[in-house]
Amino acid sequence: MTAFFSDLIENVLFIFQRITWLSVLDILLVTAIFFIILQLIRDTQAIVLIRGALFLIVLFSILSSLEILPAFSWLIRNTLPAMILAIPVIFAPEIRRTLERLGRAGTILPTTTAVARTKGVMESVVEACDRLAQKKHGALIIFQRLDHLDQYIQSGVPLQAKVTPELLLQVFYPNTPLHDGAVIIDGETIVAAACVLPLSSSGVLTDSPDRQMGLRHRAALGISEVTDAVAVVVSEETGSIAVVDHGKMIRRIDPKRLDLILKALLQQTQEEHGLIAGWHKIQSRLGRPK
Repeated sequence: MTAFFSDLIENVLFIFQRITWLSVLDILLVTAIFFIILQLIRDTQAIVLIRGALFLIVLFSILSSLEILPAFSWLIRNTLPAMILAIPVIFAPEIRRTLERLGRAGTILPTTTAVARTKGVMESVVEACDRLAQKKHGALIIFQRLDHLDQYIQSGVPLQAKVTPELLLQVFYPNTPLHDGAVIIDGETIVAAACVLPLSSSGVLTDSPDRQMGLRHRAALGISEVTDAVAVVVSEETGSIAVVDHGKMIRRIDPKRLDLILKALLQQTQEEHGLIAGWHKIQSRLGRPK
């Protein structure tokens, strides 16, 4: 045991003796890159996949190192290259969204005029949701943020109309051609209505008392899981209002609270873009002031 600790100390001292300031800089850069990536994908489906992949890699590495399992070791050595090639396929949506955000990193300065205009849009949506909830007319309203929703916009009916409470009430009036599906809002414009969205695959509603909720809630969760869009849902059965962001749902909120939540989520998106938004996101998760 003494020889083991002596060898360990000698190895550690040997490593420290070879460290230079360039080595320290190199290590810090690599650490910073991994730290930023992990912070950006935190609380997303990607982090769950990474945990599973790391667990399998560690498990297979331990088992393949055992000499008593030669057949298993041979299998792992031959299938590992294929598993590495499968990683881009598994993480294709996350990689695509990351590259899109990097491509939009050119806008750095805040756009205060866009914020002022968006306040009117949010007030129109809040008023419409209040009136829809009172009448128990179901609705699904999506706010586009940094991630593009072109594929979902193309599945609906183009409108390109100004956001007004009256228009939203008309769109979601029962048994009209556009009341099924979602309305997608980009800036001050209702881009399209009757849009088809992906349903949630997380199982959140299945494993909770909320499992009886309908397709609108599942679609709201689904779009928030694959993009950074904010969804507002009005229940057709109960008339309750819910907000969904990044796979998390806040239910049974009143119009005043809905207005506060939308301002907190959407004004920040309008004020911050690109790399600045990513940096502020990391700072907020660390609990530091911007």
